[in-house]
This record gives sequence, C-alpha cells and structure tokens, in this order.
Amino acid sequence: MRLNGKTALITGAARGIGYEFARAYIAEGATVALADINAEAVAQAAAALGPKAIGIQMDVTSQASIDAGFAAATTAMGGLDILVNNAALFSAAPIVEITRADYDRLFAVNVTGTLFCMQAAAKHMIAAGKGGKIINMASQAGRRGEGLVAVYCATKAAVISLTQSAGLNLIANKINVNAIAPGVVDGEHWDGVDAFFAKYENKQPGQKKREVGAAVPFGRMGTAQDLTGMAIFLATPEADYIVAQCFGVDGGNWMA
Repeated sequence: MRLNGKTALITGAARGIGYEFARAYIAEGATVALADINAEAVAQAAAALGPKAIGIQMDVTSQASIDAGFAAATTAMGGLDILVNNAALFSAAPIVEITRADYDRLFAVNVTGTLFCMQAAAKHMIAAGKGGKIINMASQAGRRGEGLVAVYCATKAAVISLTQSAGLNLIANKINVNAIAPGVVDGEHWDGVDAFFAKYENKQPGQKKREVGAAVPFGRMGTAQDLTGMAIFLATPEADYIVAQCFGVDGGNWMA
C-alpha cells in the first residue's frame, strides 16, 4: 500500500499501459482518475476497476478539455498528488511521405498534450502546497532516430527534454518530474504498428512484431505489467531525490 491515500490522474487510461497503471495504483491504495478522449471506454474502464476509479473524458489537444478534466478530477478526489502523462499516438512513414497533418496530430497529443497536462497538474499541486509527482511516458524511440519513425521519435525526444526542463523548474515546489522510456511493448496497438512496417518494409503481417521481440536482450517484447513497478516507485516518497530523469524499462534494448 505504498500509495495509500494518494490521488492520481492518468491520461490515455481507457486501455493498455494507462489502464494497467491505474489498476496497479489502486492496488497500492490510490484513488485514480482515468482520463481518456473516449468517454464511453474510460467510463467502462473505471467501472471495471471499482469505487476508487473515476472516469474522466479528456482531449489533451484541447486546453478547455484539460482544464475541465483536471477540475473535475481534483474535485472528485479532493486533490491531486500524481500525474501520469500517458496519452500518445504513433505513426510511421518515410521522410518523403510525412504529411503536415500527421506531424501536427502527433505533436499535438504527444508533446503539447504532455506539456499542458504537466502545467495543469503543477498549478493544482503548487496551490495545495504539498508537492507531487509527475511521470511522463517517453520511449526508447526518443533516444535515437529510426528511419521510418521520424515524427514519433521526435515527439518522444521532446518529452524527454520537457521532463528535464520541467523537473529542474518544479522541484523548487517539491514536485518531482521524471519519465519512463519503454521499449517495444506488446498490446493491441501493435497490430497498427506491425501494419506500418508490413507496408513500408514489404514484410508479412506479424513478421515485424516477431523480429523486434526476438531482438530484445531479455528475449521477448515487454508488457504493460512490466512497466508498473517503475510507475509505482516514481510516485512514492522513495523517489523524492530523483529529479528530471528518464528511466529505460525495455528489456535491455537501450543502455543510457
């Protein structure tokens, strides 16, 4: 019960990694607001997790939606101790096929959404005067370039940079900002990722997924559950002296 009595908001929490984080936080004693653009899905996810879960419809590309979502969450929970910026989109294309619309869409969610959710959380935490924890979801893709994934890699590199700057700025208010950089994580989203590579690398469906899983030093792709330990740790007082860092949880894919 390392998060007993704590309150958390997790974006992109209707499924996948965000949902698993919410489940793990509740198991550790927290009350969690699950935020997601899909109102029906997030309501169902919160209902499945029980009375300590609250479903919040939030579009992280809209400032009005961010403001309303944080206000609703903090009112329902009585405050905010932890933010996990998990909402993100993926896309892939060769440089000559990248469109401005796709670029704008990914940056709006992955970078702008992360920044202004951090800002909203920090305002609530500073007003409460108790400090807090902000955890941003980066990626191993933010530590290197990938030929077909330029825009996504750039967004996650920006998340790492924002984590560093926000961490240095907000620690004066006892708000720790850190990030988690997963490697390749299995889940329903990988059907779409695999399809991108099948198209651009002339691979059979499922081939890319098998290849990247086999290439992980640990011997397999990660799962959402593999990430929950770090997400819990960074939200606890055990991590009070950790500031502006990005932790790889990737089975050995990248050595910082």
